[in-house]
Amino acid sequence: MLIREVNVSEKQEFNRVATHPLQAWEWGEFREKTGVTVIRLGAFEGTELKLGYQVTIHKVPYWGVNVGYFPKGPMPDDQQIEALKNVGKEHNCILVKLEPNVGANQDVKEYLSKQGCRPGRPLFTRYTFQVDLRPTEEELMAKMKPKTRYNIGVAQKYGVVVREDNAAAAVDEFIRLTQETTKRQGFYAHSEDYQRLMWETLSKTGMAKLLTATWQGKMLAAWVVFVFNGVIYYPYGASSAENREVMASNLMMWEIIRLGKKLGCTILDMWGALGPVPDQTDPWYGFHRFKEGYGGSLVEFAGSWDLVLKPSIYPLYRLAEEWRWKVLRLKARIWG
Repeated sequence: MLIREVNVSEKQEFNRVATHPLQAWEWGEFREKTGVTVIRLGAFEGTELKLGYQVTIHKVPYWGVNVGYFPKGPMPDDQQIEALKNVGKEHNCILVKLEPNVGANQDVKEYLSKQGCRPGRPLFTRYTFQVDLRPTEEELMAKMKPKTRYNIGVAQKYGVVVREDNAAAAVDEFIRLTQETTKRQGFYAHSEDYQRLMWETLSKTGMAKLLTATWQGKMLAAWVVFVFNGVIYYPYGASSAENREVMASNLMMWEIIRLGKKLGCTILDMWGALGPVPDQTDPWYGFHRFKEGYGGSLVEFAGSWDLVLKPSIYPLYRLAEEWRWKVLRLKARIWG
């Protein structure tokens, strides 16, 4: 195959072969607006684009070097690994972090290890729950945990209303609820500017949709979903601490399932989970258990791999990386 940079006239074809929203052309446009350099490569057979590779380049403060990030892309072969190395070298990268959108298996691990990759600190979760949307609504309900079905019924009896609302006021409320949720849970979250820019860029294309759940005039939950290449994703959710008894979030997830079916999606990807043996003390355990209730399959991906280009300073970078995330978690707990 011929590997070269993709130009804007090939945007539609690039999106056709993209493996995930984080590989979508529009996601790259959003990241460019945040000041990040975006490189788009394509693997061509003749004039036909077969695979796309979107890599973002991020500055390492004070070091005078960068890191590359290739999230949720196709599994690269020898030729494509070489192309990623060339991108990293051209942009003075310590490493290019790979998080392939492929299932975990020993062959993948061995291959990436032979290519000079080392297990890295994950930026994207290794596990997720995926719900097959092809069965009927009745069949999907039957696969859920009894408590989840019960909670959906509770929300319906209370009269919770879930609808798509892309208006500016709903976006404002989503951001407010996100801030409330992260403070309550002690999580790290993106800034308001990041969230607004993401929404402004992706909503214009129809890729991002905002759903709200209201009860007696109060917005109790607001979630952003992505719809891309036959999959509906749940990446961002926020909820109020008020009126938890009406189970608004349970109905919200059910309505997202129904929306996915209506739009012709075959899978709901819940964007993240803890793994097969979740730690009940983990701050994300409640979200894991909530998602588990919808009867999806727990999927494990290949994980995070660092394609190391500067081995002399890579260990020091990894140490700094771990300390950075410890500080971010500590800030989230203190200021939450």
